[in-house]
Amino acid sequence: MSTENEGTEVPPAPSAPPVPVDTPAAPAPTAATPPGPPGPEASARPEPEHAPRDTAPAPEPAPAQPQAPAAPPAPAPQVPDPYAHTTGTHTTGTHATAAHPAAHAQAPAPASVAASGGSWPPPPPPAVPSYAQGGGSGWGTSWTAEQPSAPKPGGRRRGGLVAAVLAAALVAGGVGGGIGYWAAERNDDNSTDSTTVSASDAPADLKREPGSVAGIAGKALPSVVTLEAQSGSGEGGTGTGFVYDKEGHILTNNHVVASAAEGGKLSATFSNGKKYDAEVVGRAQGYDVAVIKLKNKPSNLRPLPLADSDKVAVGDSTIAIGAPFGLSNTVTTGIVSAKNRPVTSSDGASSKSSYMSALQTDASINPGNSGGPLLDAGGAVIGINSAIKPADSGGGLGGGQSGSIGLGFAIPVNQAKNVAQQLIKTGQATYPMIGASVSLADASGGAVISDRGATGSGPAVEPNGPAAKAGLKSGDVITKLDDTVIDSGPTLIGQIWTHKPGDTVKITYERDGKERTADVTLGERKGDS
Repeated sequence: MSTENEGTEVPPAPSAPPVPVDTPAAPAPTAATPPGPPGPEASARPEPEHAPRDTAPAPEPAPAQPQAPAAPPAPAPQVPDPYAHTTGTHTTGTHATAAHPAAHAQAPAPASVAASGGSWPPPPPPAVPSYAQGGGSGWGTSWTAEQPSAPKPGGRRRGGLVAAVLAAALVAGGVGGGIGYWAAERNDDNSTDSTTVSASDAPADLKREPGSVAGIAGKALPSVVTLEAQSGSGEGGTGTGFVYDKEGHILTNNHVVASAAEGGKLSATFSNGKKYDAEVVGRAQGYDVAVIKLKNKPSNLRPLPLADSDKVAVGDSTIAIGAPFGLSNTVTTGIVSAKNRPVTSSDGASSKSSYMSALQTDASINPGNSGGPLLDAGGAVIGINSAIKPADSGGGLGGGQSGSIGLGFAIPVNQAKNVAQQLIKTGQATYPMIGASVSLADASGGAVISDRGATGSGPAVEPNGPAAKAGLKSGDVITKLDDTVIDSGPTLIGQIWTHKPGDTVKITYERDGKERTADVTLGERKGDS
């Protein structure tokens, strides 16, 4: 398919003016001959309407030895503007670039050309046809002109200038660097000016505000450790922890160190690269909290400050520090997306699950971040990063190795602190309880008290237990604990575990279609058994 305009034939541009063989040429002028009026070459060359006009005087021809006469060039045929999109040669997929004729029109003719009797500069292009600017070829198609080739310049300066002009047209944004380099290369090495721009301060010299992310991370990182746990059989993984006190206690998740709890190996590496062996002090599987202690602890330990997680508000800034996929000392940021989010998680190593009323954050948390601190905008710990909801996990949490999709969950630090104190003191945690077994199946109407005990036998409501004393029975549906809506058994357990044994809570429940309330004083259970 032709891309030329219909009904208009475009003749090809000649590569050089034709020279008749049998036509005698005028003798070349000698050096003593003064310059005269324009010769036949100039008069015979028609000046196109849009062609650029020479404003500089014609240069004197250089002296040369007499040579064989040459015939004057014939007038150039009418061809379209070589810089229009529609020219003589059709190419596909490649855009050719030609130097602008003005660069040749202003330059004096080289001596060798004048001596040979040829004309220089070459004839300017004829007037641009009316179709040259408006006609278009198809997509992916361009047109290039066969221009008369200019003689090679005697030095680099002219070619460099043309190249520099073309480069500036293509990369206008880099004009300072591009023209500066071109000028420096051709400045006879007399200039020491530099075109580079230096920042006022190097990064190492910047003073960052203490409340900035960089300032908080710089202060907290020396107190965060990467944990490596290995079981007796060689299996294990990587997690995170942070300095809890100056005695060398490190707070982390139970599922991070569980493999090393019985006869395994455990080590903690600080951000400065120093590595210390450690041992498990105590762990609570239900809370997913553990405390370990460094062996031969360093003397300059700096515990991270602990905030009041009850005062956290949705929208508060968060900073997570950890070792996602083994990448130690990784810092990410986000906000508190929600509070009191019921979360059930498991490391897959046992049939027991962990329950929490978690802080939800969109800070990037991945496998390896577990046990690391979730900080507030002041650099204080508001939670322990514990679980994520991967994109391919369905309804489960923390069970795979998928990456973050912005749904991370942290154990509120108030609860973690209470558990840590128990583990350090006695080696085991105490769980508050109502003395009734509830269904763990997903539900939207509340937590249903089962018809049998958790072991599959015995009564669901423990005789003389807190629930029995409050009048609760099998089949009752608990819908609220204080002001928190309860939609399932795991939600009820997570909310109960935010309290302490001996606390009194108000339970709202339904029986036979009627709503009732009861005050329950929480009992206790020691250990995970």
